[in-house]
Amino acid sequence: MPKHSNRYKAARSKVDRTKQYMPADAVDLMRDGATAKFDETVEVHLSTGVDPRHADQQVRGVVTLPHGTGRVVRILVFASADGISQAEEAGADYVGAEDLAKRIQDGWLDFDVVLATPDMMRVVGRLGRVLGPRGMMPSPKAGTIVQADELPRVIQETRLGRVEFRVDKTSNVHVPIGKASFESGQILDNFTSVMEAIMTARPSAVKGIYLKRVTLTSTMGPGIRVDVNAASMLKAA
Repeated sequence: MPKHSNRYKAARSKVDRTKQYMPADAVDLMRDGATAKFDETVEVHLSTGVDPRHADQQVRGVVTLPHGTGRVVRILVFASADGISQAEEAGADYVGAEDLAKRIQDGWLDFDVVLATPDMMRVVGRLGRVLGPRGMMPSPKAGTIVQADELPRVIQETRLGRVEFRVDKTSNVHVPIGKASFESGQILDNFTSVMEAIMTARPSAVKGIYLKRVTLTSTMGPGIRVDVNAASMLKAA
């Protein structure tokens, strides 16, 4: 059995593991237990009833968090011609084509998000084995294959807190929704935006239970179960 610190045990003692908390109460309890010496990331973990082995039961999308993620995002853009100037003016950290592809093939991975214009997928396609396992491969469903004239908007949204979510092979979805230093209302707003997006992304092929469990946690804190029905009904003001 893993050994937990006294700090973790103190936080866990305040959580009733048999209870499903209302969203606002879960946020307050999570923040109360986020006592590490660094600013912990807040995450929502969802257990779904989809079967990710089937193409018509994929849960995937993007959502812009109203209060951002609280972290600095390094954006890499594959573009050519007009796309290069658009991306540079919008503030992308790295912009290029074959030169960036070679750096990545040589082991360079100092970036967090990859965007690409459609004409550059012939270059990006060669990086599938590197970017794919890291969840960075541009795709239409993730909104990361972008027309050149749309690059400024997508780059701005990514800076402000645009996050991607997708179901993994164990039928779970994991989404960062901010930092423990955020106000409770900010975390709840971000949580609401994510839940709306998750519910909108429900595959039509899923006939049974869609969400089985919703858990809120911080990096070093205990998981707090959120009432599934209440979380599913969250709507932005």
